[in-house]
Amino acid sequence: MSWDWEKLKQQQRGPGGIPPQVDEMVKQFKKFRLPGGPIALGIIVLALIGLTAFYTVNQDEVGIVQRFGRYIETTQPGLNFKLPLGIDTVTKVNVKRVQTEEFGASVAEVDFRTRAKPGPESASVALMLTGDLNVAVVPWIVQYRIKDPYSYLFKVANVRKLLTDMSEAAMRLVVGDRSINEVISKRDEIAIEARDLLQRELDQAETGIHVVTIEMKKTNVPSAVQPSFNEVNQATQEKEQMIYQANEDYNKAIPTARGEAERTIKSAEGYALNRVNRAIGDAARFRDVYEEYRNAKDITKTRLYLENMRSLLPKLGPIYIVDSEQKNTLPFLNFTKPGGK
Repeated sequence: MSWDWEKLKQQQRGPGGIPPQVDEMVKQFKKFRLPGGPIALGIIVLALIGLTAFYTVNQDEVGIVQRFGRYIETTQPGLNFKLPLGIDTVTKVNVKRVQTEEFGASVAEVDFRTRAKPGPESASVALMLTGDLNVAVVPWIVQYRIKDPYSYLFKVANVRKLLTDMSEAAMRLVVGDRSINEVISKRDEIAIEARDLLQRELDQAETGIHVVTIEMKKTNVPSAVQPSFNEVNQATQEKEQMIYQANEDYNKAIPTARGEAERTIKSAEGYALNRVNRAIGDAARFRDVYEEYRNAKDITKTRLYLENMRSLLPKLGPIYIVDSEQKNTLPFLNFTKPGGK
């Protein structure tokens, strides 16, 4: 049996070739009338224009106006005007709120050998190689705000992705120049250096982002190498203690030796000065005696003889003088005391 497809389509469309559903909608629209007629329609149009022509920007925001997708201007907080009915669109950007990006979450369970990540994907970001070829777990937080809304919206396709990639690159670069001990003990210095480096890179990429601060969390080594790291730290501390003790002994011994050497030198200089002065004095005394001897030889000889005998006789001990021609006992003269008494 053959079908007449053209006749079937004509029956489905109805009289005049119009589908019955569309024809029904046209009839219902012709029956509909607005209260007030064209005036009410004009009021509705004006209300629609008013609602889409004015907008409010909050105190901590700015408005980026686009006309058919093209940037027109940046509006400040308050009530502003734009072309209605979708001709102009406004994107409000908060320029005062400080936003946060966290790196290295849930790093405690990361296996640095297999890079297994039981926590978030950002956990592996904290695993870094230091300058002395050690592995460190370095979690940190980046706080930033939008300083240039135009660049933030139009210069970079995915600003957040670029921020996270540059933050990781900057931190790895800074940590790669430090030893594991510096990474653990000098977190503030590393944070400042990483912030400056990240800000330069973001400005060069025209992201419109200002880095407020980078905060370093507790830095450590992976749990798998923690015991070995503790042993190394203990050995390092013992080494530093021995060096400190040696320096302390050195600082005690060297000043003492220097003081002793200085004292010996001063004593020798004093002895030499004394000997020289005594020699000069003896020479002057000899010259004076010689002058007196030239003036009075007999008197000088007698005086010198008596002075020498006065100084020698007390050192000789008891002295007895015996005269063979003397008939009686000679009185004892005690020469051991001055004056023979």
